[in-house]
Amino acid sequence: MTQSSSRTERLRRRLDRQFDAISRAIPFSRRVISPLRARGAALIRLPIAILFILGGFLSFLPILGFWMLPLGLLLLAVDLPVLRPFVTTVAIRARIRARRLRRRFR
Repeated sequence: MTQSSSRTERLRRRLDRQFDAISRAIPFSRRVISPLRARGAALIRLPIAILFILGGFLSFLPILGFWMLPLGLLLLAVDLPVLRPFVTTVAIRARIRARRLRRRFR
């Protein structure tokens, strides 16, 4: 195994851990996210990811919100390995910040 393929595999596992953390934090999301993460779902995953990203920019509307942007980026990172380092780093930092805020307001 070459160094670049091991790095790619490591980043893929890191992305998988972020999806697992979302599924643990929001249990009902597992039913929606799991089928989208399947190997054969790329034709469905890419348009949905792009729609989520666009919906995230329209967060001033009632149903659409900022939550759509990170989810769209996570889904897009499944198919675009170049995004994985950035997206996983942001997801990890956001989870740490959310945990600190929850502790502060308890």
